[in-house]
Amino acid sequence: MKRILTIILLSIFFSTQLFSQITQNFEEEKVKEEKKEFKFIGYYFMRSEISNMYPTNEFLKGQVVGRLFGGNTTQTGKDVRYTEQRFIPIISYTPRLFDGWATMRMSFEFDWTWGDANYGAGGNFGGAFGADFVNMQTQNLFIEFRPQKNLFINVGLTRIFDNIKVPAYTLSEDLYYTGFRLALWGSDGTGIAAHYLLNDHRFKIGAYQLYENNVQENDDVTLVEFDYEYDFDIVNSAGLAAYYLRDRGNGEGGVSILGQGLNSGLSNYNGVFNFNFGNEPYTADIVWLGTHFHGNPTLKQGRFGYTGFAFANIGVAKTAIQTVDIFGIAANLRLSYKYGKNSNDFVAFDGTFATGDDNNITDNKYSGVLTGNNWTSPGAVFISHGLYLLLPHGNVVNRFNAAVVDIQNNGFGMMAGALTASYDIVPNKFKI
Repeated sequence: MKRILTIILLSIFFSTQLFSQITQNFEEEKVKEEKKEFKFIGYYFMRSEISNMYPTNEFLKGQVVGRLFGGNTTQTGKDVRYTEQRFIPIISYTPRLFDGWATMRMSFEFDWTWGDANYGAGGNFGGAFGADFVNMQTQNLFIEFRPQKNLFINVGLTRIFDNIKVPAYTLSEDLYYTGFRLALWGSDGTGIAAHYLLNDHRFKIGAYQLYENNVQENDDVTLVEFDYEYDFDIVNSAGLAAYYLRDRGNGEGGVSILGQGLNSGLSNYNGVFNFNFGNEPYTADIVWLGTHFHGNPTLKQGRFGYTGFAFANIGVAKTAIQTVDIFGIAANLRLSYKYGKNSNDFVAFDGTFATGDDNNITDNKYSGVLTGNNWTSPGAVFISHGLYLLLPHGNVVNRFNAAVVDIQNNGFGMMAGALTASYDIVPNKFKI
């Protein structure tokens, strides 16, 4: 009897415990994170260099862009040693009132060479004893509207990239190895750009005011673009793009005293083609039609990767006494193989071709290519080829120089190939 009573009591006890565990609420308390209105990213970069390249112009001790031995007065010969520094604050502000529907984005730039200047104003200076230099430069300041999750509309001083991806959400390596790789357009400008993203394809359309000049006159330079890309699978993609530029500026505006456009002093400075119109005012209408394609370009989805593009520019430039027909072709192909564990353990071949013209416009034709470098400095930054002297590279602050800065190569065209290799000594931190 005692044994039966003990069994009954134990059964009641364990049943009560089991029931209490089943009915008890063990849900974790959800802690709602407060959505931050402000986000900040700071990019800091410092470098030292020993070389024999330098500008002879006293006014170009700050930022020096363009080809060696060109209008930037760069020469070789004497030993040069310097240290330069850059800080880029990137700020975004998303008011709670708009519930993520609108974000203001801005980025600024502070550059200087150690010991260069103090107590003044202007970009790319401010590292001398005493400092106190007014040197903040505005890169971007625009509003990003996002009326739905897959639609982005940027309005203001924004990025003008030859890439279909939304710049604020895109890593640099994707810009370097997809689209036209910033070889066609790669700078900042005012306008509006819309990105519409679907599951396996995406669209981009944009319109930009490159130069307004005099508001009461028809002397603007405007650019419109359309880009489309389709994913064949999770690795391979291809797209089509079109750009149209209407140039009525006749060189007005532009970079300092160099101006901008097809016959400006900017041509020799940047290393691009100069239309020898003399003092004749001109108008120009130019269209770029191209295709771009890629598969695993950053080597994060397998051992092999490729990327490439091809485009043709077609147009006409007119003066009162001359009409010049424009037609040029450029193409690029990069093949890469990852031999190690990380995406930085690779070997790659990068080939680029661009048609050229060796008699300027004496035959009323230009058979080379044109890029953003014809209208600003720099307006295109093809820096992902792996070379460090023949073509420009991106690990710089104030001195963006090379023997050939643009794929048009002063209008003479280019045929180039580069074989590069990389190895991560410390994975994802230190490579050679």
